[in-house]
Amino acid sequence: MSFIRETSRAIRITLILWLLTAIIYPLAILVVGQVFFPFQANGSVMVNIEAQPIGSTLIGQIFTSERYFQGRPSVVRYSQGRKAKPTGISGASNLAPSNPELLNRIIEQANQFQEENIQPTADLIYTSASGLDPHISLITARRQVERVARARGIKEDEILPLLNKYTDGRFLWIFGEPGVNILRLNYALDLQEINRQQNQ
Repeated sequence: MSFIRETSRAIRITLILWLLTAIIYPLAILVVGQVFFPFQANGSVMVNIEAQPIGSTLIGQIFTSERYFQGRPSVVRYSQGRKAKPTGISGASNLAPSNPELLNRIIEQANQFQEENIQPTADLIYTSASGLDPHISLITARRQVERVARARGIKEDEILPLLNKYTDGRFLWIFGEPGVNILRLNYALDLQEINRQQNQ
């Protein structure tokens, strides 16, 4: 009799815990996310003026045009191109600092920036650990201002306010360093250009 009672009690506790952790808690998080943080809960996806998605502010993208700020390099190429997977991929190269392949890539990347008269910084030549980093440091962004302004035919003073606007501060005001969100900054530059053309 005691065994049956204990088994019944264990089953009830298991069902209650299952209800709490598998149904009630996830539903509560879903409701809180959709009500109070819908943009973040749905992937922080940015759309253009035609309401077409152009990317997530949480995931880096490759920008190769001189008209755009370039982000951190990615070993997985931010899950773009032929090697991209529908579910996305992330990760670092896992190459040791002494690996010749890693050293050659870094030297090649640094030489490329020097040819473009950009003083290379760490986050322009070293890949991010996740391969998905959407930010660069403020210093790295400022070193690209001259190139972007020249390519767009505008003054550097027109870019600096956007640079400050799209710089995310430290996490919880104490962790990490401020970083510039490249997708938001580059899209703001495109919008600025569209507005300028419409006003002419």
